[in-house]
Amino acid sequence: MAYIVWCNIAIFLSASLVLADNAAVLDALNHAPDHRIKNQPYRTGYHFQPPKNWMNGPMIYKGVYHLFYQWYPNGAVMEVTEIVWGHATSTDLINWTPHSPAIKPSRPSDINGCWSGSVTILSNGKPVILYTGNDRNNHQVQNLAKPKNLTDPYLRHWTKAPENPLVTPNAFNHINSTAFRDPTTAWLGRNGRWRVITGSQEGRRGLAILHTSRDFINWKQSTKPLHYSDGTGMWECPDFFPVARYDSHGLDTSSFSGSMKHVLKVSLLDTSHDHYTLGTYDRVRDLYVPDDGFVQDDTAPRYDYGKFYASKTFYDSVSRRRILWGWVNESSPEKDNIKKGWAGLQAIPRKVWLGESGRRLVQWPVKEIETLRTTQVKWENKVLEGEGSVIDVHGVTASQADVEVLFKVSGFEKADVIEPDWTDPQLICSQKDASSVKSGLGPFGLMVLASKNLEEYTSVYLRIFKARQNSKDHVVVMCSDQSRSSLERGNDKTTYGAFLDISPYQPISLRTLIDNSIVESFGGKGKACITSRVYPKLARGERTHLFVFNNGSQNVDVLNLNAWSMKSSL
Repeated sequence: MAYIVWCNIAIFLSASLVLADNAAVLDALNHAPDHRIKNQPYRTGYHFQPPKNWMNGPMIYKGVYHLFYQWYPNGAVMEVTEIVWGHATSTDLINWTPHSPAIKPSRPSDINGCWSGSVTILSNGKPVILYTGNDRNNHQVQNLAKPKNLTDPYLRHWTKAPENPLVTPNAFNHINSTAFRDPTTAWLGRNGRWRVITGSQEGRRGLAILHTSRDFINWKQSTKPLHYSDGTGMWECPDFFPVARYDSHGLDTSSFSGSMKHVLKVSLLDTSHDHYTLGTYDRVRDLYVPDDGFVQDDTAPRYDYGKFYASKTFYDSVSRRRILWGWVNESSPEKDNIKKGWAGLQAIPRKVWLGESGRRLVQWPVKEIETLRTTQVKWENKVLEGEGSVIDVHGVTASQADVEVLFKVSGFEKADVIEPDWTDPQLICSQKDASSVKSGLGPFGLMVLASKNLEEYTSVYLRIFKARQNSKDHVVVMCSDQSRSSLERGNDKTTYGAFLDISPYQPISLRTLIDNSIVESFGGKGKACITSRVYPKLARGERTHLFVFNNGSQNVDVLNLNAWSMKSSL
């Protein structure tokens, strides 16, 4: 059985993690007597962040979830030579207890940084960590750490193997010593050997280098990579796991049968985006072959079409699900991050499975997030009239909310025809902001983190196009428009977009998680996801509003809307 930790990311623990009985631990972590961050309107209430500074991954062991994360303890601007493995535990994936760092630079094999890696549960049930160390020569090598005390349910102390480093680039031909990192969760192959891949590059060829071992100490490089793709550059944070073809249950990483596909995800350093392919794992030749139509480059599907990088999954054996985590970085300038004293956070953990088409993965926030719901506002059968209808959703804490809407569209003959060269949904969404676009069907959706008079807002919306003139085929585009998200200058206000692979003749769902400075949206029950980071000046706290709107010429029905205020996690 195998689980994973986390990838090459930088994030900070949030003030919401602070617990009274952990004050001494956190004080030590932050080198300060008072780590609490006050008057911070952009710190999140129910997303994972460290108490301050810059922020690897998750597993479940004896019923306790562990999040190990890349953390820079000395400031909001990362210095890679001082990265440690932060550590927090939870029983529900939502409320987290922080612990002292699990791994710190201390040996020649990691003295310049303990970088990303993964946890594997060995056949005897014991967890081990494989991680990348930046050694004294600034070469990337692979190291092993083990729990010091297996009777401790929180696994608070880890020891490094005396054999470290286990794998070095010098031992093999054609490995770039500065591009050899982020070992995955290991899996057992047909001959009883463990397999693990690391990300690398050879020139412009991206590589998933494969190593095998019988004892998890002595590793042998395979003659061929598990997979590669020319012209893609460095592959960071690879992830390789099976998915069931016919249901949404997760599978252990070592599972293998004819009723599954495999997923290979890589984080492309060139684009700072995570792309995945679906395909077949040949266990005899130890090769991964993507399905027809998939190429492991920037044309491959993405988990998330907004700010979302260095993601990893793990198998939750208790709930039989595969859970995805992703790092969400800031959109504010470096000087603002220094002033805040922290940067980065984790997206809400998401259950991930293979959709009915067999061509795309589907994601949905873990069900535990619903325990934070409080006051509910519910609508049924409202009409959003065309040409600029905007309705305020009263009675919900709009700065910290969970909103689900089900739209019904008609009048498809009025849909605009999509241009033949409109192949990039982000460009479609970026042509004009949501309030300026006037088309037949859409934009319609939500305005979140909005000021009362709409000087500031982030719009999450849908547009529907005809595939061509007189066609009955339609294209649905989902957008997250940040162009008017803040009156503050200097922030990244990129507008994001994704094609939504659904039929617009059926009701269209949109769910959005709002948490002060992060907006996570799920279209078509998780068939497309977009995450944004925004920093409004006016729309903060009690001055924040939530609106439903329709700027298209055709009326749109809201079959139902459910909005909940969300309390903060611990």
